[in-house]
Amino acid sequence: MKIKYYGDKIEKSTRAISLCGPTPRNNKVTSWRKEALNILQNINYDGIVYVPELKDETPVFKTKDEQVSWERDCYMNSNVLLFWVPRKFPSMLGLTTNVEFGYWLKSKKCIYGRPDGAYRTHYLDWLYNLEYNKNPINSLEELLKQAVKMSKGEQL
Repeated sequence: MKIKYYGDKIEKSTRAISLCGPTPRNNKVTSWRKEALNILQNINYDGIVYVPELKDETPVFKTKDEQVSWERDCYMNSNVLLFWVPRKFPSMLGLTTNVEFGYWLKSKKCIYGRPDGAYRTHYLDWLYNLEYNKNPINSLEELLKQAVKMSKGEQL
């Protein structure tokens, strides 16, 4: 598995998963992406995974525009956009996630999940069901397993 963090070179690949969803805004909240990377490693995912977070505390972008441009390039070069939305009020709202989800949903590259009880995800659930005729997956591990299958072109 090749892990690409903020600022890393984006590669052209036929198998790449972007880990979309809310990012903690302070270090008191643990990122869900660490668990996601451990799961991908355990299930032997061998493609690229884009992680829209800093690898360490060192800033890599001079402007917010550079950051969101990098994220967009990752999404464009991924064949799977995994949206995990463990939304909690007030620590992990994921407001940008709402926009990204709506923007990319029609690409048909999305797979979506959230834990049971996630704060105010009804509209995301409804849109996902409307566009994909599927319900959200409520387990991060199962979502990642399905994303890996999707990255291989398998029907879900």
